[in-house]
Amino acid sequence: MRTYFGTDGIRGKANSWPMNAETALKVGMAAGRLHTRGDHGHRVVIGKDTRLSGYMIESALVSGFLSVGMNVFQFGPLPTPAVAMLTRSLRADLGVMISASHNPYHDNGIKLFGPDGYKLSDSQEIEIERLMDNGLNEGLAAPDKLGRAKRIEDAQARYIEFAKGTFPRELRLDGLRIVVDCANGAAYRVAPAALWELGAEVIPVGVEPNGFNVNDKCGSTAPELVCEKVREMRADAGIALDGDADRVILIDEKGAVVDGDQVLALIARSWAEAGRLTGGGVVATVMSNLGLERHLASLGLDLVRTKVGDRYVVEHMRANGHNIGGEQSGHIVLSDFATTGDGLIAALQVLSVVVASGKPMSEVCTQFERVPQILRNIRYRKGAGAPLELAPVKSAIEAGTERLGTAGRLVIRPSGTEPVIRVMGEGDDAVLVETVVDDIAAALEQAGA
Repeated sequence: MRTYFGTDGIRGKANSWPMNAETALKVGMAAGRLHTRGDHGHRVVIGKDTRLSGYMIESALVSGFLSVGMNVFQFGPLPTPAVAMLTRSLRADLGVMISASHNPYHDNGIKLFGPDGYKLSDSQEIEIERLMDNGLNEGLAAPDKLGRAKRIEDAQARYIEFAKGTFPRELRLDGLRIVVDCANGAAYRVAPAALWELGAEVIPVGVEPNGFNVNDKCGSTAPELVCEKVREMRADAGIALDGDADRVILIDEKGAVVDGDQVLALIARSWAEAGRLTGGGVVATVMSNLGLERHLASLGLDLVRTKVGDRYVVEHMRANGHNIGGEQSGHIVLSDFATTGDGLIAALQVLSVVVASGKPMSEVCTQFERVPQILRNIRYRKGAGAPLELAPVKSAIEAGTERLGTAGRLVIRPSGTEPVIRVMGEGDDAVLVETVVDDIAAALEQAGA
């Protein structure tokens, strides 16, 4: 059991446990101690998004790292994938991103990356927790061995050049009008700049962060803003990033949303045709649409499903040699380029196919017909036990599974971040799917969930 870390680092309401200055200080001391080996100079890099609480969390983390003798490089606002990339590029022992991703401004989080740019393993996080609760006074640096902190002024420029380098050299975005919504978050400078330098006419929105407006009615969780702007400006494409820019939702020239499943399908087909696809298919989660699985099968490719969470996708990719994976929500992991989801790089891969084809985005990005999919979130009382273990609920799930048969499927799981049971059903018969999902939801509610 872990006390601080969840499925994606430490996350919570800012200035409340566990996301307070005390925890951040302890994380810096414990993670720094764990990643300090030998007498050579050790370094940690720190990036953040635009939340007001980022100043507090960053200062506490810096103090913790300095106290165990680590030198700290501070980037300021920078996307999560940029921090992962620069951890490797600058040969750092540890990378830190301060962000609560797509959550509102009042939340914040701490994500940790190893020297290889990948998120820390469960065992490493458990060891950090052990050190946080025991032994922080051990391993403190002597007065003459304390670390130093400095800001890296060219971090954004480094990432812009890196992102541009993932776009095919023979192609340009000249002539394309692109709306990019940076969610008033970490990519508010780098994403518009990269697109413009590749030749696009850029219409930026969500690029005026004030500490409070990150993800506020904008970004990948509220793509309506970009949809409307694309139609208003008669743009060729829209890009909606989230607060730390590790996920993306695309919008075609008609103002229609292109979700992560369609992006996965498009990039997989493009890379397979070019002989670049490895692993024989795509890694996604149990939430990806059945239509994606059928489409990939028609191309002779596999869809491997993992638990929900990009870390589980990445783990399977690394273990089995896949170079494309992601989630329907817009986490797209392209391991040829990055160690984590990167919204800008995923968008550039899609745009490269659009440019090369000479076709409108709506035609290029409609890779398959989605199977009707319905999701219900059923909140339950904390301390109410395990709702999915109750007999009436089990009976409803078994009956629903039997009714859907081979023409559909159910995914029923507790949320990892809140007291909610998520009931997802999909199948060829939309009415049947809705009935099955409603029956299971009713059973959960009647059982006192």
